[in-house]
Amino acid sequence: MPISTRNWPGPWLAYLVMFIPVAALVWTGFNDELGPDPARALEHELGIWALRFLILALLITPVRRLTGLNLLRYRRAIGLTAFWYALLHLLAWLVLDRQLDAGAILSDIWKRPYITIGMIAFALLIPLAATSNRYSIRRLGGAIWARVHKLAYAATALAAVHFVMVVKSWPPEPLIYAGIVVVLLGYRAVMAFHHSRASSRDVRTRAT
Repeated sequence: MPISTRNWPGPWLAYLVMFIPVAALVWTGFNDELGPDPARALEHELGIWALRFLILALLITPVRRLTGLNLLRYRRAIGLTAFWYALLHLLAWLVLDRQLDAGAILSDIWKRPYITIGMIAFALLIPLAATSNRYSIRRLGGAIWARVHKLAYAATALAAVHFVMVVKSWPPEPLIYAGIVVVLLGYRAVMAFHHSRASSRDVRTRAT
């Protein structure tokens, strides 16, 4: 049975809640509590939060199908928040880690696979963020817009791989996130397969 969220607060409240982590990180930084390498700690935490929000956006459809709780009105806010955290993560690396040294930045992108993968993941998020508005839906048309936003699956998968590759000692945290992403993408693949089979049966039925 569908669970109505009509009387729930609007997406504006979701934005406020989702930016609490970055506010907490800034506060922690001002109080010099980010550890011996604050730049790296800030970069790391921003990246993790970006991945968390990407995963949360992927969870909305399975939650709706399995529980009836419809949180689609919040998906745009969650997706955009993931993009902004990813952008802050990238800026932390560019400014604090690499000091905007173009040579070092390009060398890292070319020679370090985990950075290459992270940059590709971020590049895939850009068209998603740029078209997360009603004007783009009208301009592109619903079908094309939906295909563009399927880039979120690839971006999330690459972000998870990036996280696993960054942490070289193989602690459980990145593997847990990667496992969650695999399950969510696998669920979507199975649902897409069943939908395709159902559509094919309908076409054959109408043809006969």
